[in-house]
Amino acid sequence: MPTYEYFCPKCGHEMEAFQSMKDDPLKKCPACGKPSLKRKVGGGAGLIFKGTGFYITDYKKTSTSGAAEKAAAKPEAKAEKKPAAAAAK
Repeated sequence: MPTYEYFCPKCGHEMEAFQSMKDDPLKKCPACGKPSLKRKVGGGAGLIFKGTGFYITDYKKTSTSGAAEKAAAKPEAKAEKKPAAAAAK
């Protein structure tokens, strides 16, 4: 839920209110009691990530990296079979 800033043009009172986005804007000033409270236009807050951070290893690996590993393993397997066949002769 966002925090909205309000001001009263009649008495100059400024305040913040923690409200749901669905709630109607406040109307009555708590300082003077008049229904002249206006909501300020704010830029809002940015998105804040808390924690240790995000790294490349946090994401799902692509299928191409698995295919590259399999392709790299195939020549090694063939190389191992040839010396074994030569030793059997």
